[in-house]
Amino acid sequence: MTDIDVAPVAPSVWCGIVRDDAETAAHHAVRHAVFVREQRVFRASDRDAHDIAATTFHVLGRCAGIPAGAVRLFPLDPADPSGDWQGDRLAVLPEFRSRHVGGPLTRFAVATAAAHGGRRMIAHVQVANRVFFRRMGWNELGPPEPYLGLPHVLMDIDLTA
Repeated sequence: MTDIDVAPVAPSVWCGIVRDDAETAAHHAVRHAVFVREQRVFRASDRDAHDIAATTFHVLGRCAGIPAGAVRLFPLDPADPSGDWQGDRLAVLPEFRSRHVGGPLTRFAVATAAAHGGRRMIAHVQVANRVFFRRMGWNELGPPEPYLGLPHVLMDIDLTA
């Protein structure tokens, strides 16, 4: 295990790459609660081919030891992890949003992609969350466009800075 695999990133918030079936289940449960049940972005499941790809990292955020958030990331070209990465499925359970779990999850994803040689990370960000990402150093790459049936802004961050 390296320092990037599990790290304290804020008081009582820990983020780490999932290591076992229980953490994987918790990761997917958070995403399901947010994207299927709460936001209704997906009808039955938000899982796709990226979830079974060997190059995808699933991250679980815990607040005071309790699963509170999730994010996944992967290189856009699996054969070349030194290029662009995508971060997506950032989800924080409603009861933990006031605990600021989203920031540590996002920073952990960025640090993980950078540690694996990535040069840039992109994300399709729901319009309501673009200010959050701008405050974390992300750049908007154009106007909002439909993504998964909702307006999103394509954003990026330099991983080499």
